[in-house]
Amino acid sequence: MPMQHVDGENKGKFVLYALSTCGWCKKTRMLLEDLGVEYNYIYVDLEEGEERSNAVEEIKKWNSQLSFPTLIINDERCIVGFDEEGIREAAG
Repeated sequence: MPMQHVDGENKGKFVLYALSTCGWCKKTRMLLEDLGVEYNYIYVDLEEGEERSNAVEEIKKWNSQLSFPTLIINDERCIVGFDEEGIREAAG
């Protein structure tokens, strides 16, 4: 799965599943960058075939609604939607 990497401070493993056209997804990315967090992301709507289905399967494990943004932290916590307080807390 071709994740895009954004450099920053390593505050754990942050993986963002987003849509390229989603305003809340963009706000989540901007917040992560403002907080200086290193993270990976994928725009699910820009993927095709197996890469897209793999991303969808991964999201479903955490978020059965399959809504965006879905942010997975350290493979143990999931934040669905733009939750500024939750993201700030997770980023320490």
